[in-house]
Amino acid sequence: MVGTATNGRMRQAFSIVNGEQELVPTSAPHSNAGSECGGIEFTREDVDALLNERMKYKNKFNYKERCDNMMDYIKRLRLCIRWFQEIEGCYLFEQEKLQNLLEFKESQCAEMELMLENKEEELNLIIVELRKSLSSLQEKVSKEESEKLAAVDSLAREKEARISIEKSQASLSEELGKIQGELQSANQRIASVNDMYKLLQEYNSSLQLYNGKLQTDLDTAHETVKRGEKEKAAIVENLSNLRGQHKSLQDQYALCKASLEEVTKQKDALVYEVASLRGELQQARNDRDQYLSQVNDLTARVVNCDELAVKSNELEERCLSQSKQLQTLQEQLEVAQNKLKVSDLSAFETRTEFEAQKRLITELQNRLEDAEFKLIEGEKLRKKLHNTILELKGNIRVFCRVRPLLPDDSPCAEGKVVSYPTTTEALGRGIDLLQNGQKYPFTFDKVFTPDASQEDVFVEISQLVQSALDGYKVCIFAYGQTGSGKTYTMMGKPGHPEQKGLIPRSLEQIFQTRQSLLSQGWKYEMQVSMLEIYNETIRDLLSTNRDSSRTENGTSGKQYAIKHDANGNTHVSDLSIVDVRSTREVAFLLDQAANSRSVGKTQMNEQSSRSHFVFTLRISGVNESTDQQVQGVLNLIDLAGSERLSKSGSTGDRLKETQAINKSLSSLSDVIFALAKKEDYVPFRNSKLTYLLQPCLGGDSKTLMFVNISPDPSSLGESLCSLRFAARVNACEIGVPRRHTIMRSADSRLSLG
Repeated sequence: MVGTATNGRMRQAFSIVNGEQELVPTSAPHSNAGSECGGIEFTREDVDALLNERMKYKNKFNYKERCDNMMDYIKRLRLCIRWFQEIEGCYLFEQEKLQNLLEFKESQCAEMELMLENKEEELNLIIVELRKSLSSLQEKVSKEESEKLAAVDSLAREKEARISIEKSQASLSEELGKIQGELQSANQRIASVNDMYKLLQEYNSSLQLYNGKLQTDLDTAHETVKRGEKEKAAIVENLSNLRGQHKSLQDQYALCKASLEEVTKQKDALVYEVASLRGELQQARNDRDQYLSQVNDLTARVVNCDELAVKSNELEERCLSQSKQLQTLQEQLEVAQNKLKVSDLSAFETRTEFEAQKRLITELQNRLEDAEFKLIEGEKLRKKLHNTILELKGNIRVFCRVRPLLPDDSPCAEGKVVSYPTTTEALGRGIDLLQNGQKYPFTFDKVFTPDASQEDVFVEISQLVQSALDGYKVCIFAYGQTGSGKTYTMMGKPGHPEQKGLIPRSLEQIFQTRQSLLSQGWKYEMQVSMLEIYNETIRDLLSTNRDSSRTENGTSGKQYAIKHDANGNTHVSDLSIVDVRSTREVAFLLDQAANSRSVGKTQMNEQSSRSHFVFTLRISGVNESTDQQVQGVLNLIDLAGSERLSKSGSTGDRLKETQAINKSLSSLSDVIFALAKKEDYVPFRNSKLTYLLQPCLGGDSKTLMFVNISPDPSSLGESLCSLRFAARVNACEIGVPRRHTIMRSADSRLSLG
C-alpha cells in the first residue's frame, strides 16, 4: 500500500533496517497523537526477529493461550507495518519535495540558458558592429593617407617652384653680368648636365621601385588584418596584434616619410640645378629683350606663388585635423575593445553559474533516485510483512478492479457512483459505492482504479506467481458480473501485447525465472491442462477429438470425474495433459482453448463467457546440487459472470446457461458463508466448481480473488452484491500455505492442487 504523508511521521530507523546511514529530511509532517505506533521504532534485527519468531506453548492443548499469543504476535506485526507505512508516507513527502525542487531548478536552468543565448546574440551583434567600424576605420585611414601623400606632393612642388622662382629672381641681376663670361663654359657644362640628368632619372626610377615595395608591404599588412578578423574565437588577441601592427606601420610610415623628405630635398636641389642650367642656357641664347620679358613673367609667377603658399597652409591645417580624427577613431576602437572584454567576462560568469546549476540538478536527481530506491525497498518489506500476516491468518486475499466507463454505459445524472478514499489508511485499498444517497465503504488488499494498466495489476501478483516455482499451490480467480472485465483481466486483448492479461504475463515470468535458475542447479518440468465447466459439465479444452465427442444437448460424450487424494491434490480423470517447454507452446494452447471455449451474446455483453475456465500449470523442480525437490501448482481461473435475467434477456440455451452459472456461483457463496462461520460442514460437493476449488478454498493453497466491478450506474446493484461477497471472501480463514517438497509420483497426471 502506498500512502501519503498527511497522517504519517518521519522515522529514523528505516535506514537502520536497510543497513544504511540515517537519512533525516529537513521537514516532514507529524503524526496524530492517537497513532497506534506511538514512539515505537523497529530496527532490522527487530523485524527479522519478529518474522522468525516461533510460538512456544506450555501446553499445546491450551488453545486460548495459543490464540492470545497469536493475536499478540499479529498486533506487533501490524504495529511494524504501520511504522513502515508512516516511513513510506514521509519518503513520499520527501520525494514530492525533491521533485518540486528539481522542477524549480530546471526552470531556473532554462532561464539561464535563455539569458545565455541572449548574451551570445548581443555579443555577436557587437562583434559585427566592431568589424564594420574596423573596416570603415581602415578605409578612412587609407583614404586619409592617400590624401596626405597628395598634399605632401603638391606642397613639395609648390615649395620647389617658390624656391626656384626666388633664387632665379635673386640671381637674375647677378647673373646678367656673368652671362657673357660664362657663355663659353656653358657648352661644357651642358654635357655634364646631361649626364647628371640621366643619373637623376635612374635615381628617380629606383625611388619609384622603393615606393612600390613599401606599398606592397602595406598591402600584406592589410591582408594580415583581414585574416585576423575572420578568427572569432581569438578576436581580442587579433585586435591587440592589429594595434601592434598599426603602430609598426605608423613607425614605418614615419621612416618612409623622413626618407622621402630627404630624397625630395635632393631631388629638389637637382631639379633646381637642372632648371637653372636650362634657364641659363636659354638665357644665353636669347637677347636682353627676352630677359626683360622673362622678368615680367617671373613677377606674375611670384604672385601665383603667394597664392600657392596660402593653399599650402590650408592643406597643412587640413592634415592636422585629419590626424586628430584618426586619433579619435583609435580611442573609439579601444573603448569597443574594452566593452568586448567586459562582455566576455560576463559570459564566462554566466556559463560558470549555469554549470553550477547543472551540478545541483544532478545532485538532486541522485537524491531523488536514492529516495525512490528506498521507497521501493520499504514497499517490498511491507508486502513481505503483509504476506506473513495473511499466511498466519490464513485469509484469502482479495483485489478489486474497476473497469473504465464504456460508450454504451448509461450516464448518471447524480455524478459518479464509485469513489476512492484518499486517507492514509484506505489509500489504494478502499472503495466507496454511492446508492440512493447512502455510501457503502469497502476495504480490500488492493483496489485498482479504471486507469490502472495490465502491467500495474501484474506487478502486484508477480511475487504470488513466483511462489509456484518455490513449491507452493497458488490459485488466482476472477469473479464478477457479466461485462465487468474478468476475461480481460485474466486473458487480455488478443493482438495487443501491452494489454496481455495475467495468464500470459504469469507464464512469461515463470519461464524467464526458470531460465535464470539454471545457473543455480534448478531444472523444472511443466505440464498444462485447460478445462471449462459448462452447464455443470466438465469439458477438456485441449482434447483433439472434442468436437466429435459432443452430443446434441451440449454435453460431452466423455465423462470426467473429480478426485481428491490424501495429499490434498485434485485430479480430473482422462483430462488432456501437455508437457510444455516455452511460452510459445503455452500461447498456442491458450489460443486453442480460447477458440474452443463456450461464449455467447447477451444484452449485457457482446462476447460473454458462458462457462468457468480453469487453467492449471503443474511445476516439478529438482536441484541436482542439493537433491532438493519441489512441486508447485498454479491455477488461474476465469469464472463466468453472474447476471440477472431481466437485464441479460437470455432465452433458450442462454437461459439454461445463465441458470447453471448462477447456481454454481450461488454454491460458491454458500461455501464462503460456511467457511466464514467456521461451520463443521462445508458444501463443496453442491457444484462441480466448488468441488474443483476445494483445495484452493479450504486447503493449504495461496489463494487470491479478483473481484471485477463495472462503474455503470445501471449495474450498481450487481456491483454492490459483488463487493459484499468479496468482503466475506476476504474474511474467510483457510489453512496455512505450506511448501511441497515431495517426489513426483510415477503417475504424471496433472492435479488441480
